[in-house]
Amino acid sequence: MPTSRGEGQEPDHPTTTILRRGGGNGGGTGGDAAGDGGAAPRQVWVPGPVIVGAGPSGLATAACLKARGVPSLVLEKDACVAASWRHRTYERLRLHLPRCFCELPLLPFPPGTPPYPTRDQFVAYLDGYARAFGIAPRLGARVRSAAYDAAIGFWRVTADEGAEGGGATATEFVSRWLVVATGENAEPAWPEGVEGMDGYRGVAMHTSSYKKGDEFRGKNVLVVGCGNSGMEVSLDLCNNGAKASMVVRDKLHVLPREILGISTFGLSVFLLRWLPIKRVDSVLLFFSRLILGDTEKYGLPRPKIGPLQIKSSTGKTPVLDIGALRKIKNGEIKVVPAINRFTENGAEFIDGHREDFDAVILATGYKSNVPSWLKEEEFFSHADGFPRKPFPHSWRGKNGLYAAGFTRKGLMGTSYDALRIAGDIVDQWTEAFASPAAAHRSSDHGA
Repeated sequence: MPTSRGEGQEPDHPTTTILRRGGGNGGGTGGDAAGDGGAAPRQVWVPGPVIVGAGPSGLATAACLKARGVPSLVLEKDACVAASWRHRTYERLRLHLPRCFCELPLLPFPPGTPPYPTRDQFVAYLDGYARAFGIAPRLGARVRSAAYDAAIGFWRVTADEGAEGGGATATEFVSRWLVVATGENAEPAWPEGVEGMDGYRGVAMHTSSYKKGDEFRGKNVLVVGCGNSGMEVSLDLCNNGAKASMVVRDKLHVLPREILGISTFGLSVFLLRWLPIKRVDSVLLFFSRLILGDTEKYGLPRPKIGPLQIKSSTGKTPVLDIGALRKIKNGEIKVVPAINRFTENGAEFIDGHREDFDAVILATGYKSNVPSWLKEEEFFSHADGFPRKPFPHSWRGKNGLYAAGFTRKGLMGTSYDALRIAGDIVDQWTEAFASPAAAHRSSDHGA
């Protein structure tokens, strides 16, 4: 449950102590301090863990820690919590899964929340979550580097605060624990090596910048990507007077959002308790064909491997249909093959035909930004910015390093990570009062 702090009270940052300002050992923070004439960053000791990221993963970890008496410092590069949900999703978005699978630890959604909350309802829930636990992230703190200093057994996290460019000042936060909570979707993933993209003269944007279909009324729009984002953006465009074409390059599974009135995701979670994953895939595909028909007839061929097996092995999520398939069947959303190259006014496809488009929307996903700032190579992979070990062993590294929200299992994975991380740190925190030396040894164990 939330702490005793009332929601009307102002939350406060955990107690921090300024150690020094000026020269001295930089501790592997990487690069010169920004915006202060090359001076070394101010150094601040943080008694609890430093958490990088104030999205659902960072907030959940901070809440679980605070509920058990451990303070933390949350660093967030944007000017608000849940910035990705608030500013980089389209207005009509609803959660794909029922709210019971999207709640963070220790606090349910408010009474009256619909089964599939809207974007604004989820953002309001996250705002209320932060207030309930008195979590006040240090906003506008863009982490530039984080490195473990083996000489002292602490992490040194350097963040630029203030205006970007010449007005930013650097602060080095020193803590025994570092929780990486920037998540799987920290930055838009842009396609590489597509010929002619720079010469296209129409509007081109990533789905992170797309807000609503009304802005494209009467326009011919190409959506590049056919995952959940691509399908939903195509549907939103179609519902608001735009002519949408959607690029389908690979085979994909499309499932109904509900089966016989039951959430498809919830049904799969229940069946996996009793049946092997292949059998559950067979059940889901049987009902999908019964409800949706043969999707291959409409340019959406299915892979031979089942949807849950693909999700488990690659992290690729099946599409949960909320109405796009019906629009594809009746021709309101046009399915087109992979792009060979862009032209000045549109695109040429691999089957040779060309079309003109007023706008191109890239539903090409997101990526982790961890390799750009974390100076560590054993726990996190520099290839994709994810922990090297798969779920459920992806939450803990060595020397007090943790990862929250990199499970490829959505908000349920976020909750799992937050509870495990908090429990592990609380054990060390408790030991520290009895034996600081013992706590230091405990923080150095591996996953």
